[in-house]
Amino acid sequence: MNKNELVNAMAQKAGLTKKDAEAALNAFTTTVETAVKKKEKVILVGFGTWEVRQRAARKGMNPKTKQEIKIPAKRVPVFRAGKAFREQVK
Repeated sequence: MNKNELVNAMAQKAGLTKKDAEAALNAFTTTVETAVKKKEKVILVGFGTWEVRQRAARKGMNPKTKQEIKIPAKRVPVFRAGKAFREQVK
């Protein structure tokens, strides 16, 4: 399902226009991105949690040259599905 299909499904289920559904989806994604960027957790009980985790620096290998390289530490966004969502997927 791509964004357009998601907007259509949201509009139909919520009884909204496609324009309103797209605005709601954009507001949701922007809000989650902003919160996670500020290192805040976003928790939707039963659905999941978005957060930032610190990935440690590590050694890697260039597959082309087989030369060892240093991979720097970085922050990465993570989504962890909630229990109710995992149960629905089973």
